[in-house]
Amino acid sequence: MKRLLALVAMLGLLAGMAQAQGKLEIFSWWAGDEAPALQALIDLYKQQHPSVDVVNATVTGGSGVNARAVLKTRMLGGDPPDSFQVHAGQELIGTWVAANRMEDLTSLFQQQGWMDVFPQNLVDLISTSNGIWSVPVNIHRANVMWYVPANLEKWGVTPPTTWEEFLVQCPTLQSKSVTPLVVGESWTQVHLWETIAIATLGAQGWNDLWSGKIQFTDPQAVKVWDTFGKVMACTNSDASGLSWQQATDRVVGGQAAYNVMGDWAAGYMTTTLKLEPGTGFGWEASPGTKGTFDMLADSFGLPMGAPDPQNTMDWLTLLGSKQGQDTFNPLKGSISPRLDSDLSLYNAYSKSAAQDWQNDTIVGSLAHGAVAKEAFSSQFPEVMAIYESSQSSEQAANAAQAIANQVGLYQ
Repeated sequence: MKRLLALVAMLGLLAGMAQAQGKLEIFSWWAGDEAPALQALIDLYKQQHPSVDVVNATVTGGSGVNARAVLKTRMLGGDPPDSFQVHAGQELIGTWVAANRMEDLTSLFQQQGWMDVFPQNLVDLISTSNGIWSVPVNIHRANVMWYVPANLEKWGVTPPTTWEEFLVQCPTLQSKSVTPLVVGESWTQVHLWETIAIATLGAQGWNDLWSGKIQFTDPQAVKVWDTFGKVMACTNSDASGLSWQQATDRVVGGQAAYNVMGDWAAGYMTTTLKLEPGTGFGWEASPGTKGTFDMLADSFGLPMGAPDPQNTMDWLTLLGSKQGQDTFNPLKGSISPRLDSDLSLYNAYSKSAAQDWQNDTIVGSLAHGAVAKEAFSSQFPEVMAIYESSQSSEQAANAAQAIANQVGLYQ
C-alpha cells in the first residue's frame, strides 16, 4: 500500500512538472484598445496557474476579419491553438462544429453550474442537439448610435429615433460642415446595414429572414437597401480607409455627429479616451430599434487536437466564472451574460445595457456571427459591393438570396 501511495504521489509530482512546462495559446483579435481587457484575464489566469506559459496569439483586424483567415489555415492544417476567440452562434457551429473539429463542453457547463447562471436563449445559441460548444465571456450590443451631447446641442439637433428623422437632420448637419454619420471599412457598413434591416423589418421579421420565412427578395427586405442607400449618402467619402476607432474619433472630435457601432466603442471611449459616459459621450438605440437588443457574444472553445487541453479547460473555467467576467467586461465595454454579475463594477453605459439585456427583445447579429453561418456572412460584403456599384436594391437583394441558396443558409 505504501508503495502504491508513493507511486501515486510520484505520478502527481510528474503531472505537476508537466503542467509547469505546459503552455496555453490564446488566439484572438483583441489588440490595441481592446487588449487591456484580454490582458486582465491573462493576468488573472497566471495568478491561478503561475506555472503555465501563456502565449497571447493575437491577430489584428476589426471584428476578426484577419484572424478568421489565419485560424482557417491552422485548423485545416492540423495546427489548432489551445483556444480561439469566436463569435457565439453560427460562426462557430456552422463552421468548426459542423466539421467535427470542436470538443463538447456540456460536462463543463454542468460541473460549473452555468446552466443556472447563463440565460437559456444564450445557451441555445451556443448549442446543438449534440452538445454545448463554447463559453461566452461577454455580451455586446450592436445596435447603438453614439454621439457627443455637447456637440448635438451646439448644432441644434437631438438623437434621431427613426432613420426618417435622421435623413431630415442630414442636410442641416451638412450645412454646418459636419458629417451626419461616419462609417468605416467594409465590415462596419455591414454592421450599419443590419441595424437598418432590424429597424425596417422589426425583430420578428429579422429573425424570419434567417429562417427562410422571409426571402431577401421580399419587398420589405428590398426596402432595407432603399433606406441604406439614403443613409449612406449622408456618410463620409473616405470610409474604406477608416477603422472603427478612427470613425469613433471623428464623433469625439466633432467632425461627425453620429456613429453606429457596437458597444466596444464604449470601452474605447472610457478606457482609452478617458471620457465619462453620459457627458463625454452619449448613446441611444440605433434609429428604429428601441426595445430590441441586437446581440453578439465573444466566446472560446476547445478544438480537437489542442496541444494543452487541461490548460484550456482551466482557461474556459476562468472565462465562465463570475470573477473572470466581472474582471473582463468593465474594461471591454461589454456586459457579463451571467445573471449574477456585480453591476456595481460597471459604468453608466454598461448598467443601461444590462437593463436592456434583461428587458428588450433579443435578436442576433449578422456582422458578428450569431445568425448566419460563415459561408454566408463572409460573402455578404460582396453583396454590399454589388449595391455600391449598381445602386440597385433589387440587384443586391437578388445577390443575397443567391448566396443564401448556394450555401444552404436555411439548412
